[in-house]
Amino acid sequence: MPVPLRQQLRVGAYILKQRLRGRRRYPLVLMLEPLFRCNLACPGCGKIDYPDEILNRRLSVADCITAVEECGAPIVSIPGGEPLLHKEIGEIAAEIVKRKRFVYLCTNALLLRKKLHLFSPSPYLTFSVHLDGLEDEHDEAVDQAGVFKRAVEAIEAVKTAGFRVNVNCTLFNTASPARVAAFFDFVTTLGVEGITVSPGYAYERAPDQAHFLERQQTRTLFREVFRLGRGRKWVFSQSSLFLDFLAGNQSYRCTPWGNPTRNVFGWQRPCYLLNEGYAQSFHELMDETAWDDYGTGNYEKCANCMVHCGYEPTAVNDTLASPWKALKVALAGPRSDGPFAPDISLDSQRPAEFVFDDLVAGAQRQPREADESGKGRGSVAAE
Repeated sequence: MPVPLRQQLRVGAYILKQRLRGRRRYPLVLMLEPLFRCNLACPGCGKIDYPDEILNRRLSVADCITAVEECGAPIVSIPGGEPLLHKEIGEIAAEIVKRKRFVYLCTNALLLRKKLHLFSPSPYLTFSVHLDGLEDEHDEAVDQAGVFKRAVEAIEAVKTAGFRVNVNCTLFNTASPARVAAFFDFVTTLGVEGITVSPGYAYERAPDQAHFLERQQTRTLFREVFRLGRGRKWVFSQSSLFLDFLAGNQSYRCTPWGNPTRNVFGWQRPCYLLNEGYAQSFHELMDETAWDDYGTGNYEKCANCMVHCGYEPTAVNDTLASPWKALKVALAGPRSDGPFAPDISLDSQRPAEFVFDDLVAGAQRQPREADESGKGRGSVAAE
């Protein structure tokens, strides 16, 4: 089962509680980035384009747990950078699991076997291994030969040790539907719990801007992939309606507050993928962010986004509102023919503002004492 029953029940009860309290905006998944540094330099990544002074920063264990408790989301995703470079990552994961939050630790798996002794198998812990296709595609995506083989070996070792493992993959405009289908077939043979799939988002500072998908390209690609998937035993760790949205069968707007991000700068506005400032607390993020200024149709930078961290919360809410629709898609699979659902008009979107350089410069000007205090700016730790 890609999503444990206890997780489904816990998340369902959490959402019901929020609705009974009359809350319009609430998080489902905390994106907890304890560092930006990585041991790869993928050309499609915009998370590592910082000076060393910032790449050396780390959130402390206390920073991480404070964020988990302040946010209150039932699921915590730990991306990066590469989280396994953090010398306290085992303690961070253990403390979150102790609080019965479901942890998805995202990793390129290069250090996974070496660091596995830091973790204990638990239904609350899943290693989410990053693979962007079969060997040729993945090694090209990460710009380093041999990474695919090492990741697959790590998956097999971690499964043998009794841990939950899924695979997360990002598709770009170079993706061939037939090769994607073959990749999903291969991943299924590894016995992973599920696949998390998403189209690539054009990070403002990603070195390679040429290969990100536009929305119509995304819808066409996923329709063809899902058509090829008929009768195959692919299991996705995502809602059926999000997959149906990727195939162009649902008209959704994103829910950026559904996956709030806490990193070494603070609480990132407005979402994990778009960096336009920081709040010093979760409540400040939720109460003072101009949410209506963002999203496809509202902002030029969001025009082509169909990524899971923005649209999965929308699909989950629709699942609860329309369970029979969701069940139908879950049983039959996403529709792969017929007309596309109407897409969002871009006629009224505001132009992009490019503020990244100013944000980085401001972070570098902050006194070092702020880094060492653990009060919203993270701390430096050796790897």
